[in-house]
Amino acid sequence: MTLEFKILDPKDIQLIVPLVYRLNNKSIPETILKLRFNEMIHQNYECAVVYADGKLIGVCGLWFCTRHYSGKSVEPDHVFIDEDFRGKQIGKQFFKWIESYVKSKGYETMELNTYVNNPQSHKFYFNEGYAILGYHFLKKL
Repeated sequence: MTLEFKILDPKDIQLIVPLVYRLNNKSIPETILKLRFNEMIHQNYECAVVYADGKLIGVCGLWFCTRHYSGKSVEPDHVFIDEDFRGKQIGKQFFKWIESYVKSKGYETMELNTYVNNPQSHKFYFNEGYAILGYHFLKKL
């Protein structure tokens, strides 16, 4: 299997919608996801993707900012690897590639959120050297 890691051209952002739709257990309609991603590409956002033998199998949004406590920081978001490709160390390789990419852009830290009901992701991030810093709170307006 040949893997390709790259930053998705913003004009191709709609390619990731089916994967993110599955990530959210189909709870956010694809029409809404399409609208949101069309907005996101005009913010401090890039999208990293993984192809296996030419098939899109993984996605990771990247939010870039500077934070007072961590400096130049990137937040991986909506990380998803197709179920058929899990357990093959692709996520590990993907994050290694992402870390190299963001370091080359001068970023110092990576921080992320993961759903509390996703213990598999917690194990993955602990194994990748992440530590719990705090809680993420959300209030819908």
